Amino acid sequence: MVDQTALIRLESPVVIVGCGLAGLTVALELAEQQKIIILSKKELSTSATAWAQGGIVNVVNDPSNIEAHVSDTVKAGDGLVVESVARYVAQSGNNAIKWLLNKGVAFSRNENESNNLHLVKEGGHSVPRIAHAADATGKAILLALLKKATSHPNIDIRVGWIGIDLIDDRNIHDTNDSEKKIHGIYALDIKNQKIEAINASAVVLATGGVGKVYRYTSNPDTATGDGIAMAWRAGCRIANMEFIQFHPTCLYHPKERTFLLSEALRGAGATLELPSGKEFMKNYDPRGDLASRDIVARSIDFEMKERGLDCIFLNTTKIEKKILLEHFPNISARCAKLGIDISKEKIPAVPAAHYTCGGIITDLNGLTDLKGLYAIGETAYTGLHGANRLASNSLLECVVIGINAAKDISKQSTTSKFSIKEWDERGIENSDESVVISHNWDELRLMMWNYVGIVRTDKRLTRALHRINLLRDEIHDYYKNYRIDLDLLELRNLITCSELIVKSALSRRESRGLHYTCDNPSSFHVATPTILTPRISRKFNFLN
Repeated sequence: MVDQTALIRLESPVVIVGCGLAGLTVALELAEQQKIIILSKKELSTSATAWAQGGIVNVVNDPSNIEAHVSDTVKAGDGLVVESVARYVAQSGNNAIKWLLNKGVAFSRNENESNNLHLVKEGGHSVPRIAHAADATGKAILLALLKKATSHPNIDIRVGWIGIDLIDDRNIHDTNDSEKKIHGIYALDIKNQKIEAINASAVVLATGGVGKVYRYTSNPDTATGDGIAMAWRAGCRIANMEFIQFHPTCLYHPKERTFLLSEALRGAGATLELPSGKEFMKNYDPRGDLASRDIVARSIDFEMKERGLDCIFLNTTKIEKKILLEHFPNISARCAKLGIDISKEKIPAVPAAHYTCGGIITDLNGLTDLKGLYAIGETAYTGLHGANRLASNSLLECVVIGINAAKDISKQSTTSKFSIKEWDERGIENSDESVVISHNWDELRLMMWNYVGIVRTDKRLTRALHRINLLRDEIHDYYKNYRIDLDLLELRNLITCSELIVKSALSRRESRGLHYTCDNPSSFHVATPTILTPRISRKFNFLN
């Protein structure tokens, strides 16, 4: 779909797809040296970062604290965490917090100890080590970084733009260069329906996860796996896509189905209960309500299915009202708007798709299998999260790897010697059956929820893959013949990510971490990652 019109630019910007913590970290670190273009699919406030309530791990620079954090991360990851990666991130954690403080992030402080951050405990953590900004940490971080980025002369933020596909050697004119490299990205200006071929010295994918592949999710509407799908089509390897973390407690209410109830509530003393008031988590894990997320979500799912429940309840009345108002003001306010006084009433809750533990394989600099292409945050797989992410490790990873990526990109040349083929829409027409897209959206998400959810079977997964293949063919045919728009591009990416999830789940013949299958309930003695290699393989050798 490209014609022969050349586009030549000598000095190429760095293009960052996504405007959350991962993308902004790279942008702010690089902006003093070179031009940055950030593509944001929707309003800047819709980033998944803004939805993060709990906080970010703050590891004091002390060997015992670092090793304790590594131990907790490895345990939560159920045998698939790359320990060297976990240790590197833990060792870099204190500097990451300092970086955020220097950017103006206002973390909560201890009462009467203004120099010390207030730290809380979350599920899977052996000690309180979570720095936070009340119960809206992600929002506080995002606002602080956006304030810096939007005023920087070298950062051009384009709101309402979505990446279509990466530009590689197949999309450039007259080159004998054998090096497999990304030269830029084709992107759609959603409002104006204009497609631009953007030349780039490097492309950074920071598009978040794939939560919208499921009917119920805590993720924003932007979480459609765009970065993972684009990288897969370009030839990057993908790892561990079967491990989709379901957050145990999302608010269950007819007017609110995506609001997260922070794990820090349980860290402060809230308990999970059946409608009768009976606590149940001790039946599944000695850590009770503060077991790791995979165990808690699976336990809730089992109780709901066995008893025919629509939800369970989070009992926050055990927490002192002063603490609720001081540390959980947003949760208190949101529930109050729905008629729930969380100091006096229990909160109805259900699990929902929350975090993608797998993704594009990268090294500790965020570099993928393709030169010039980086992936940061939930889009990427570094080996940190293993089979289950430890709470509040994700924001930390964004900053640590984001800073590394910026340093690595700064060493690369910003000069382009190639001319890029422009996008070609000849023969393409407007669709008169857009209802097909909305129907496929609904069918895919419901099918993934029913067949590829918290508890799986081979029969369900096989059925899911069969239907995904049919949907993929329908969508591909639609994509070839009709003018593209946001809904079609997102559906195209969701179907790709759904296929990756199901194929990864079918290939893992055991239950481990977030992947639980009734057909293989036990775990192998030795854990190995699930790595999928596309037909276009451009593999580097930096990852064992």
